[in-house]
Amino acid sequence: MKLYSLSVLYKGINKSNLLKAAYDLSSFSFFQRSSVQEFMTFTSALIVERSSTGTRSSIKEQEYLCHVYVRNDSLGGVVIADGEYPSRVCFTLLDKNPREADAMTKVQAELDETKIILHNTMESLLERGEKLDDLVQKSEHLGTQSKAFYKTARKQNSCCEVM
Repeated sequence: MKLYSLSVLYKGINKSNLLKAAYDLSSFSFFQRSSVQEFMTFTSALIVERSSTGTRSSIKEQEYLCHVYVRNDSLGGVVIADGEYPSRVCFTLLDKNPREADAMTKVQAELDETKIILHNTMESLLERGEKLDDLVQKSEHLGTQSKAFYKTARKQNSCCEVM
């Protein structure tokens, strides 16, 4: 049970373009690796070119099973594995969002989102605290002015008492 290649290609009008690929060629001899990698790259491109968008299929090529999925936006993924590798696992790998496929990446993304939310919350709390400080300062100033007004009004009223 071995996974040899995982490729992401863009299906153009006339040909497909390889965007990214990863190979595990450790089971091949050193001298065979370049030709095997070239075979896998060529086969992946050919399979994506011949597949219609929005479809998934499995193709047997020599002793390899090639699993392909071409999305509606013309982005295609190809997994090349041996015959024992479960096709369900291959299609699950091709269907998944890479950020959700790896548990650590998913947890890291959730932590990043939580940090952003906490940062925004703390900023809003600090702004609210500054606004509260301004409000307290204004109320103290208003209290001082009202005391001064009260004293002035008492002085004014004391001179006008009727006997």
